[in-house]
Amino acid sequence: MGFILLSIGFPIAGGVYLLARREFEVRRTLLVQTGMLLALTAVFYVLALWQGMGEAHTLWHLTAELTLEFRIDQLGAIFSALATYVFLCAGCFSFEYMAKEEKEKRYYGFYLIVLGVLYALCFSGNFITFYLFFELLSLSSMPLVLQEQSHEAVMAGLKYLFYSLCGAYLVLFGLYFVQRLGETLEFTPGGVLGAEALEHGPLFLLLAFLMLIGFGVKAGMFPLHAWLPTAHPVAPAPASAVLSAVIVKAGVLAVIRVVYYIFGTGFLRGSWVQTAWMTLSLLTVFMGSMLAYREDGLKKRLAYSTVSQVSYILFGLALMNEAGMMGGILQMLAHGLVKAALFLCAGAIIFRTGKTRVSELRGIGRKMPLLMWCYTIASLGLVGIPPTGGFVSKWYLAEGSLLSGVRGFSWIGPAVLLLSALLTAGYLLPAALRGFFPGEGYEDQPMEKQEPSVLMNLPIVLLVVPSVLIGVWPGLVTDGLAEVIAGLVRF
Repeated sequence: MGFILLSIGFPIAGGVYLLARREFEVRRTLLVQTGMLLALTAVFYVLALWQGMGEAHTLWHLTAELTLEFRIDQLGAIFSALATYVFLCAGCFSFEYMAKEEKEKRYYGFYLIVLGVLYALCFSGNFITFYLFFELLSLSSMPLVLQEQSHEAVMAGLKYLFYSLCGAYLVLFGLYFVQRLGETLEFTPGGVLGAEALEHGPLFLLLAFLMLIGFGVKAGMFPLHAWLPTAHPVAPAPASAVLSAVIVKAGVLAVIRVVYYIFGTGFLRGSWVQTAWMTLSLLTVFMGSMLAYREDGLKKRLAYSTVSQVSYILFGLALMNEAGMMGGILQMLAHGLVKAALFLCAGAIIFRTGKTRVSELRGIGRKMPLLMWCYTIASLGLVGIPPTGGFVSKWYLAEGSLLSGVRGFSWIGPAVLLLSALLTAGYLLPAALRGFFPGEGYEDQPMEKQEPSVLMNLPIVLLVVPSVLIGVWPGLVTDGLAEVIAGLVRF
């Protein structure tokens, strides 16, 4: 258990250390210490995976029945691997981007704390541990939204907190009943509802729906999605990257835990809860794409895109079959990589040019060719063009929808996904086309290179490359997941 606690406690302690100490006289000292803390955290994380896969460890008894328990399973390992990779890349990008920001030390402090809380969330072995750290994630990540301390940032942070608390109360309501009538709070494939709970079937269907809505807040699912396009654009670009690529996925992880490990697909499949969940997911997919298509602000457009793309994942999970869940998890990985890359691209453009709107980016490809090529490849991944990981995930999602057998959704699902893909191409690719082919009036103008430094470009490249590798060799992920997914959906 030692390395599990180190992977959780070390970044939290490191973040508290940065927050508690006085300002650094030399900025380089802050960056060196932050870089060392991130690197050591990654080492402890790898050692935790090596040491503790599958073993349950009880840390503390809250009461005689409620315990803080940690256990690393394959699902938690996948999510935590995504979090580690994105945090390392975005952290490296921050070293130059945050040079112009005030309160830089505070940013790195909370950045490390959030990473530690994410590990605790991924490694939670039961529902009470998961719930406590899920709420702590909302509280610890809010300062990243508030970093710039403008009126807009403060209001966005408060909105984020309000929506998160509303979702938390819905989940807590369900948690009481699960603890009282369920067989255990430990995450169990197939669910924990025994005969006593099943006697109250209609009540537990309602509880399942309320908990899906509550955890869906973090994932930006309609109707409690409005915080996301408000909060993400006002945060610094690397913070927006981890918010969109990782922290909203905490809602996805929570939904998987609730559906597949607490209630079980055997209880929910074919119920009104599944129908309502699929309806809300597809509505969010379409709505987010439409709002992104109409938005001119670069970061806000990407934030609306997150609303849409994360609901692809939720729709795949709602199908409750192997293809759908495989598509959902692949989409989680592919979207996490490319959306982090896109937000970092937006941050690099803003950092180098000060331009924040898509309509201002004509000719940007001639000034920043490498950056815009990365933006273009990441955009193609989000659309779902081969050979990117986004294509593979959407293929599985369409297959899962066709095989679902849910009346109407077997064809509505693929139709909405296709329409959303066209809209995604419509709001992402024109920036690349106008960037590389600006049209009349630009051909003869001298273009001064404004390519970001290696410290900014390298993390973006490192995010784009694996998103393509997933598309070229999907078996690297699917082979290991197939057995786990089959074990979850067969119940």
